Amino acid sequence: MTPSRGLHLKTLILILIMVSTAPLGNTLLGKGMKQSGAMESWAPSSLFHFFFCAFTTGTIWLGIALLLTYFVAYLLVLSWADYSYVLPASSISSLVIALLAHFVLHETVTPVRWAGVAAICLGVFTVGHTHPRTTEHRPC
Repeated sequence: MTPSRGLHLKTLILILIMVSTAPLGNTLLGKGMKQSGAMESWAPSSLFHFFFCAFTTGTIWLGIALLLTYFVAYLLVLSWADYSYVLPASSISSLVIALLAHFVLHETVTPVRWAGVAAICLGVFTVGHTHPRTTEHRPC
């Protein structure tokens, strides 16, 4: 396997981790916050109760763990690939977000939003066919 092919493979793997963990983590946070209920007021006792309910919900903690996994993968991939490659390539998560919103959170995703997601996917396809790194690697 050539170094360029190895770079593409490890970049692809980490972007797939990012694309799956961020939307799922955010979906679980949204679902957990709906279970916890809305904050009633800014009074200290109300704030304490709100945060206590939120942070004793397993769904919230699972969402946080997935978002931490996303962040670690994001840091790693940015250590060798260009930001101008990583962020557009990881935008395919917009499709995952729309699907999770529709099927898990039972939200209505309008045709205009689906068209926007399709346009983003076309951009991701275009960026995905470029090289992940255009700059020299400089160790610190």
